[in-house]
Amino acid sequence: MDSLTQIVLGAACGEAAMGKKIGNKALLFGAIGGTIPDLDVFVGNWLYDNQIDAMLFHRGFMHSIAFAILAAFLFGLLVYKLYDNGKRKDTTTQKDWTWLFFLSIFTHPILDCFTGYGTQLFLPFSDYRVAFSNISVADPAYTVPFLLCLIVMMFFNRKNPTRKLWLKLGVGISSIYMLFTIGNKFYINSVFEKSLVEQGIQYTRYNTEASILNNILWFGIAETETDYHVAFYSLFDTKSTFIDWNTIPKNHNLLPKDNPDLAQLTWFSNEYYNLQDNKDGTYLYSDLRYPSIDTGNGKSAVFSFTLFKDGNRLNMKPFAPEFDENMTMGDILGIFWERVKGK
Repeated sequence: MDSLTQIVLGAACGEAAMGKKIGNKALLFGAIGGTIPDLDVFVGNWLYDNQIDAMLFHRGFMHSIAFAILAAFLFGLLVYKLYDNGKRKDTTTQKDWTWLFFLSIFTHPILDCFTGYGTQLFLPFSDYRVAFSNISVADPAYTVPFLLCLIVMMFFNRKNPTRKLWLKLGVGISSIYMLFTIGNKFYINSVFEKSLVEQGIQYTRYNTEASILNNILWFGIAETETDYHVAFYSLFDTKSTFIDWNTIPKNHNLLPKDNPDLAQLTWFSNEYYNLQDNKDGTYLYSDLRYPSIDTGNGKSAVFSFTLFKDGNRLNMKPFAPEFDENMTMGDILGIFWERVKGK
């Protein structure tokens, strides 16, 4: 999920592990631990010149269980050596710090698994991308109550029992909301399956995703032999059915599927992708797992990359939403918000 959410969860783990011993400093170190896996964004750009390789490095080994174990011992030992001196001598143990970093680092990829991006939790033994797709990568309804509880908790002494109560409240509220999104996912899937039957679409597989910043508006995509059929459904819609249907041709024949770089991208997208020829030697690659919003001008804001030849390989330009130059992000969010409110 987004960085703020991971910081909040990491801080809560720090409090659970060492709050009674070091107070609010446990929140700080837990937040640091919760941030460590996402440093793979910077590590990937440092390791690779090719942007496809760099992107695929994210949510890879640094989001695995194996990394959580190794990093916990490494950071636990390092911070213990730095912390255990002077007046703080013998106030903590190496085991305390190892446990703090394990909890804060390990819970980061676990939380990411509930989104649709895909997390390689089992590397180096398997490159399977875990993606339950029941919550958006950023959802204030999960994060904000959790954050507020931790802020209130910070004002109580580390030995005050009320501190533990606020921690439990923050974890409890966020966990209940997560359970709601899981149940909502099952409901949305049933609505989408019914909608596909109503539309007479003979599909081979489908996927549903919550749209950004909420769990109300959902996006569904169904695959056929030549096309993808996509639609939206808001919990505020007057009828329990997906609407705003659109058909997107695959165009997979524009580039050879055995190209190693394209194969990596399609693996990343779980084969939900579309290609467009830009007529200038480049191609637009769209990851269709994520909602596209109809902007009323024939274009959509989608997760897209421009692919180009780079020596013997394909490379890509950074993600760029596809909408008219005259439209601002505020315009896009306005259209999006209107759709959230239902039809």
